[in-house]
Amino acid sequence: MLVGLDATPLIGRRTGIGRYVGQLLPELLPLLPGDRSELIATAFTLRGRGELAGRLPDGVADRSRAVPARLLHEAWGRAELPTVTSLVGRLDVFHGTNFVLPPPGRARGVVTVHDLAYLHSPSTVSAASQRLRRLVPRALDRAAVVCTPSRAVADELAEAYPAASGRIEVTPLGVGAEWADTPVPDGGWLAARGLPDRYVLFVGTIEPRKMLPTLLAAKRALRGTTAGDVPLVLLGPAGWGPQLDLTGIPEGQVVFTGYLEDDEVRRIVAGAAVLAFPSAAEGFGLPLLEAFAVGVPVVASDLPVTREVIGDDPERATLVPPGDAGALAEALRERLSTPDPPGAADARRTWARRFTWARTAAATVRAYERALS
Repeated sequence: MLVGLDATPLIGRRTGIGRYVGQLLPELLPLLPGDRSELIATAFTLRGRGELAGRLPDGVADRSRAVPARLLHEAWGRAELPTVTSLVGRLDVFHGTNFVLPPPGRARGVVTVHDLAYLHSPSTVSAASQRLRRLVPRALDRAAVVCTPSRAVADELAEAYPAASGRIEVTPLGVGAEWADTPVPDGGWLAARGLPDRYVLFVGTIEPRKMLPTLLAAKRALRGTTAGDVPLVLLGPAGWGPQLDLTGIPEGQVVFTGYLEDDEVRRIVAGAAVLAFPSAAEGFGLPLLEAFAVGVPVVASDLPVTREVIGDDPERATLVPPGDAGALAEALRERLSTPDPPGAADARRTWARRFTWARTAAATVRAYERALS
């Protein structure tokens, strides 16, 4: 099987989709059927195109094309040219990993739709994501198979685009084995990075759908309590949207780390007292599983996808209504003031081990085989 894959998300700072592509690639190659299987990565962009070759695992070929991404998206939103095979060469399957599927030409098309925030909550996504309202329907028309990271997104997709409902494959995300070996950081390591010994942690890009104003309102509600003295660490790059309002929160009680590399992210997650996940919408919720992988408890918005990812054990996570700052504050207070029951951290680690990137790759290969059939 000759498979091409859009590796553009590997260029620049990796967000969640970049991590998905980066973890999927090395797991795919040994699973492709046939003696002459080949995996080809491409990036249709001028921005940082030279970075891609150095970020690909051994055995994955780079066939990037120096074409402005914006111009290609404009063309692909209106017509069936240029095709992938005209740009890259012969392929059996082409996988659009990031919502967009170019005209596949002589290949069979597979596309991953990570969430439907662009459709259901357009005010919470960037202008670039709003263009998905035009590009995703075209991708669905071209795709032989549509991958989603969760059953929750699959259900939303089938409701929003009924014609695609019979072509959906759920390919759940995974947690890398390196998380299991991540040590809890000591005070010196944390202090060297401007971090406190004990903290509530948020992980993700700072953008409206992450509902950080709700988290900050919960922080204000805890002022004057023992739990309120635990600083909040916001780990992730600035995205877009209104500036966060820190009024009423004492100086030093909110720490912004900015973008960090994966090894530092893992250690900071491992050192958290609790992970806060207040999002209004998600496609999967990878930070939840990564917190579990290092034994850290979670307080999260009660969404269909969070229930799917965390399972039904209340010791793993506390769920609160999205946007309810009072409920979020109370859940954080309870988690910060109550010791973990014996064995709870190990139970979280055990649950996280169910989700592997090898499993993601196996489900993705099944999608490729289905597309060819």
